[in-house]
Amino acid sequence: MRLPEAPRAFVTGGVSGLGRALAVELGGRRGRVLVGDIDEARARETSDLVRAAGGAAEAIRCDVTQPDDLVRAADEMERLYGGTDLLANNAGVACAGRIGDLPLADWRWVAEINLFGVVHGCHVFAPRMRERRCGFILNVASSAGFVCLPEMAAYNVTKAGVIALTETLAAELRPAGIQVTALCPTFVRTNLMDTFRSPAGGQQRSLADRMFKVSTMSAEAVVRAALRALEAGRTIEVPQVEGKVLRTLKRWFPDLYTRQASWAYRWLAGADARGS
Repeated sequence: MRLPEAPRAFVTGGVSGLGRALAVELGGRRGRVLVGDIDEARARETSDLVRAAGGAAEAIRCDVTQPDDLVRAADEMERLYGGTDLLANNAGVACAGRIGDLPLADWRWVAEINLFGVVHGCHVFAPRMRERRCGFILNVASSAGFVCLPEMAAYNVTKAGVIALTETLAAELRPAGIQVTALCPTFVRTNLMDTFRSPAGGQQRSLADRMFKVSTMSAEAVVRAALRALEAGRTIEVPQVEGKVLRTLKRWFPDLYTRQASWAYRWLAGADARGS
């Protein structure tokens, strides 16, 4: 199933990283894009880039934790472009901390954006696509949804939830001709760390920064892989080799994987202590 020519797309979290890269990629395909974000000024910057790439674009303020904002975006897609071919639920944030240390307020914050933000988008757009019997939904999850690294519980849980939501929705919507895919990258250089929260402060931020710096796949390459996965009908897309390896290891040797993750966690904690 191919994306239509000049696809009509709504992208949440479209001001940077994967969201901006996706919007610009669609612009290069003469796409008509509505860029949503809580920062409307930066969303307008992305829409300018989409137009420069050859597409049409508008920006809208959208807080994915507010279902009414998603309804307003869906209505705006109808008004501007006559409907939505592709919904990209991309908005996300990150936090880290040991269970018991990470404040419950941070758990709720990351769940409202990473998980319920995707739920809200699917809840609003899926019935409209079902009625038209066509469409594509891209839910940006993460390899964290199955890798489950220590001190990342809140983030891991939300991304695992997005994967489960995607698998469920894919089965529900396939009879209506709608493709649903979860994108599960590992580390990609984006602005995710701009809103990073952690009670441990510098230690966890430093580790995450190091992992982002060694990432080998650009945001542009990741979104192209995501679009290929949508068109190929894949429910889960893990674009990087290391993500594929970890997913396979976790699936076939779950206990060994957990022991190795625990060993790596202790070793990294010791390395940080030695370096301090």
